[in-house]
Amino acid sequence: MFNLLLWQSFFAERFFALFDSDGSGSISLDELLKALDLLIHGSETDKLRFLFQVYDVDGSGSIDPDELRTVLKSCLKESAISLPEEKLDDLTLALFESADKDNSGSITFEELKAELENFPEKVNFILCVLLSAANWLKPPDLDQKKHKTPRYLTRVYWQNNSRKLLFLCLYALLNILLFIMAVLKYSHAGPWIMLARGCGQCLNLNCTFVMVLMLRRCLTWLRATWVVRVLPLDQNILLHQIVGYAILFFSILHTWAHIMNFVRLSQNEGKYQLWEYIFTIRPGIGWVSGSASITGMVLQLLICLMVVCSSTFVRRSGHFEVFYWSHLSYIWVWILLVIHCANFWKWFVAPGVIFLIEKLVGIAVSRMGGLYIVEVNLLPSKVTHLVIKRPPFFHFKPGDYVFINIPAIAKYEWHPFTISSAPEQQETLWLHVRSMGQWTNRLFEYFREPETHGISNKRLTASLRHQQHKSQTQVQLPALFEALSCSGTVASEKDDDVELTMYRTNGTRKNSKCENPVCDPAAQAELGDASSATKELTAKLSETHRYCNIKCYVDGPFGTPTRQIFASEHAVLIGAGIGITPFASILQSIMCRYRMRKQNCPNCAYSWCETIKDNEMKLRKVDFIWINRDQKSFEWFVSLLTKLEMDQADEEPEGRFLEMHMYMTSALSKNDMKAIGLQMALDLLAEKEKRDSITGLRTRTQPGRPDWAKVFQKVSEEKKGKVHVFYCGSPALAKVIKAQCEHFGFNFYKENF
Repeated sequence: MFNLLLWQSFFAERFFALFDSDGSGSISLDELLKALDLLIHGSETDKLRFLFQVYDVDGSGSIDPDELRTVLKSCLKESAISLPEEKLDDLTLALFESADKDNSGSITFEELKAELENFPEKVNFILCVLLSAANWLKPPDLDQKKHKTPRYLTRVYWQNNSRKLLFLCLYALLNILLFIMAVLKYSHAGPWIMLARGCGQCLNLNCTFVMVLMLRRCLTWLRATWVVRVLPLDQNILLHQIVGYAILFFSILHTWAHIMNFVRLSQNEGKYQLWEYIFTIRPGIGWVSGSASITGMVLQLLICLMVVCSSTFVRRSGHFEVFYWSHLSYIWVWILLVIHCANFWKWFVAPGVIFLIEKLVGIAVSRMGGLYIVEVNLLPSKVTHLVIKRPPFFHFKPGDYVFINIPAIAKYEWHPFTISSAPEQQETLWLHVRSMGQWTNRLFEYFREPETHGISNKRLTASLRHQQHKSQTQVQLPALFEALSCSGTVASEKDDDVELTMYRTNGTRKNSKCENPVCDPAAQAELGDASSATKELTAKLSETHRYCNIKCYVDGPFGTPTRQIFASEHAVLIGAGIGITPFASILQSIMCRYRMRKQNCPNCAYSWCETIKDNEMKLRKVDFIWINRDQKSFEWFVSLLTKLEMDQADEEPEGRFLEMHMYMTSALSKNDMKAIGLQMALDLLAEKEKRDSITGLRTRTQPGRPDWAKVFQKVSEEKKGKVHVFYCGSPALAKVIKAQCEHFGFNFYKENF
């Protein structure tokens, strides 16, 4: 017997009831096979009838509004979507009115079938039922995997990674050359000495080169020169990791070769024991008091410690501090290398001087001026939005990052974060910090308890109360705009404030004539009043928004691969979760340039833009894709995205310049039989209200994960020029996207620092 009573969801219960044809309370093998045969081999009508029976909870032969509401509520729960009861009623009403063709007050099977035929995903739904059932029984296609050519051997891979691969080849040849030269020089000393000296010469190169790859200021400067077209500067972190592993490899061989040579000496000469060769200075090996053996063993331990603590498991598992403090032992490594090897200083002196200058400049820059965190906004999913008073002469490019030190959190720790505000925002600097480790969690907890740190929220409350009766309310908190935008208002940013300009969003607009309802006196009465919404939000905002005066230090800015975006023709920006932060800055900067080219109506504040051509940037099209796990994560930047939508409310002559694509992975896919009703309702309501019910944006939030093959196929067909894909997020997803980019011949850049 096949018992499904352990399943607790609404749909599990409905499937169980339909599979259990004899009503015995359990599903036999015959009943299961019969149901699967229906889903696999049945006609479209049979499959649609099965779906209808799922929705027809009471088995009356029709679906009434209460049954439909129950189904949609269960869909929302399984998709981890939280909507108010009023919105659930709106969804139910939208779908019910669309399906109930004869206004009889219930939906029959024929009406549901007719509604599904009008739904564009109907064919996908049928296929989904077929494939999902068949996949339960079908074994994986091993032959297809066996004959698939590895991506590293494809021509496209070598074309897209030519600079990196050429650099790695030159790097490998240089190591081989140094190794051979050292082996030939010491060929008279025996095989173990030859191996040790060859590895030692390679270590001289690598222990110096690993530092060169982290000269962030020099690399940031080089990104603005022609060198970026020749050297893989955007791969400096990857190369740094490769060199680190090379150091570990050569150091182990070097140490092992010397130990084997000591074994030979202790056995043949007998003057010293093996332990004396390794752990004492008695044999007199080394140019500084015979300390080569001892310093070598210490170096080996430090190198192993640094490599282990730098692994992805340590850095991504909330233990960034372990990586940070263990990596600081590089200072001792260099000191011991100078003592250990007589010739290392010759390799080290020039890069070491540059490194020292960079550090001194960083200390000077970070200590110049009094930097303070002036505002803090605690966002969902434990994201801390820091607003820092922007230091004078602080110039950065969109997508750059900085190192920040907050003595109140940790006096000696510096952590890198992407700047999420645009360079055009002159007064303040924004950082969005996701709580994923010890330091970031302490930061969030520090500002969550303002009473103990003298942080005040009274200024915000007073400000909101003072502006309740203004027709154009100004507040400094983007979250207020976010809440108001979901109810039909829009905003335009002006300096540090958000000017809430109320108007209806369903007016018809043309390129040459302004038809903004604000210009129509009859529409003035329909404009919303922001004061009532302000009153409702004051209490909530005071809990998450803080004004403060916390001392901090900032070192940077440092460049990233996203600096290439303005040299692109068609840019695809992909952010996963908090990986949106560099693109928040980029999108704001792009739209700031966009606003500069708008035309304004002389009678009102309405404006429009016919083109986005700019001598300083080649961009013809931008696709922004944001993937989040849950609904709350969209609240981080929904106000910004709403504003960007309003900035280009008009269609461009050559098509929309900026297109947004939102994906929510916790939501059931449109191809999931359980979710088709919910997705139909969300589509219908979004079309009616011109706004997505999940985020409040005009862009419809797509459930599930993107089908990257289809996404990039659509991008390729637009033919807007060379496509550059910029990604920030989890490394696992980066591999998937990079493979698709190589297939379509797109350039791929991953944010990494």
